[in-house]
Amino acid sequence: ELREKAVAYINSDSNGRGFLRAGGSHTLEPFVNEVARSVEDPQTGVTVARRLQAGRRSQVDPGINPDSNFPLAPLGSGSDYTPFLQHLGIASLNISYGGENSGGSYHSIFDSFDYYVRFGDPGFQYGITQAKTTGRLVMRLAAAEILPFRFGPFAERVKSYLDEIIDLTDKMRQNVKHQNELIRNRDQVLAADPTEVYVPPQIAEPVPYINFAPLQNAVARLLDAANHCDSTVESINISEDLNSTVRERINQLLLRSERDMTDVKGLPKRPWFRHQIYAPGFYTGYGVKTLPAVREAVEQKDWTLAEQSIEALAATLKNLEATIREATDLLQ
Repeated sequence: ELREKAVAYINSDSNGRGFLRAGGSHTLEPFVNEVARSVEDPQTGVTVARRLQAGRRSQVDPGINPDSNFPLAPLGSGSDYTPFLQHLGIASLNISYGGENSGGSYHSIFDSFDYYVRFGDPGFQYGITQAKTTGRLVMRLAAAEILPFRFGPFAERVKSYLDEIIDLTDKMRQNVKHQNELIRNRDQVLAADPTEVYVPPQIAEPVPYINFAPLQNAVARLLDAANHCDSTVESINISEDLNSTVRERINQLLLRSERDMTDVKGLPKRPWFRHQIYAPGFYTGYGVKTLPAVREAVEQKDWTLAEQSIEALAATLKNLEATIREATDLLQ
């Protein structure tokens, strides 16, 4: 029933005083930014989006445009969104505030009501702000004539994740080549203390050149479809240009888009985790791995699995592209 009907899952776990913290499906990134520009920060009087960007400009990069969209963090695991996103393929968000509330009480006897009202969120200002944020998300989703899924930011993220993996593979190849040269030239042996026992490492297998072309081509097509869909949505008057039957069909396709990012076979050795874009790492606990099947195969130097995962992910993205293009055709 959830797979058939659920539009999105909005999660809140811990909350405290400070900055907006938002993670989730990148198809909802513009939507979350829009909402964040309508919620007032209780301490500064500016919007929570403006305050977050001020924090990013002062701590991350002063070149960030304060009026630009802030990015959503990709979700791994660690809270109740996990089955909705990772298993069911339901677009999900995790919303909270924090950064200025004192920590260290979690899972201890001090994690109490008294502690929270004194140190976590005095006056419940950010509890109210969190409710205003999540409430707007829910109400705007419920009232939307066309669901506010946008695919450009998502496709750009997928491309950046793929670029990271290709760069990782190139660096691994260079490092293995360099280490093998050191071993062949006995540099490590000659540099070691002669009075200590030293066992030199073995020659490692060279890192092969993997064929990323199927995935690169799939991402390029996805980017084209995503940008075309987003620009089409912005160019029409939904109420006047689309009748209710067409709007319903478009919404069903938009709802399905996150399902299209899943594979019923699941990730290698982890069939329960079906999402092919976001997953907790096999060895990282809650920590997220993006494009997990390909990334973890590369990290584990399982080159056969890496190429199989490239083909599988390319097929997943091709299905998603087809859904986006079908929605775009209806919008036109």
